[in-house]
Amino acid sequence: MTLLEGLLWLTLNVYHEARSEPLVGQVAVAFVTLNRANEKQLPIKDVVKEPYQFSWTFQKDSYIPDDPRAFFECLKSVYIALQTSDFTNGATHYHHKTVNPYWSSHFTYLDQYGSHKFYK
Repeated sequence: MTLLEGLLWLTLNVYHEARSEPLVGQVAVAFVTLNRANEKQLPIKDVVKEPYQFSWTFQKDSYIPDDPRAFFECLKSVYIALQTSDFTNGATHYHHKTVNPYWSSHFTYLDQYGSHKFYK
């Protein structure tokens, strides 16, 4: 995988998972994706497309962003994540604050950024 392909998939993940979040929430989602890729020693694309890990990959008919401005804001968030230290303390999972998925009890709660709760 090329650097640009990884950058694209990371940005698509932030876009589809957190485009309505504040900057801190978008950067935190980018860190989760990066942390999973690092932990599993997999390319970003493979981590993002793992079955049932990121809901947009199996709920959308098209991965093409329909809001270019939001896409470029997400790209900016990805750039910030790549240039800064991981403030999520190694988070590998997250969920929206209004749900309580079964898997969350198997992880350590770390913090909330925007409307998502983060775990390791």
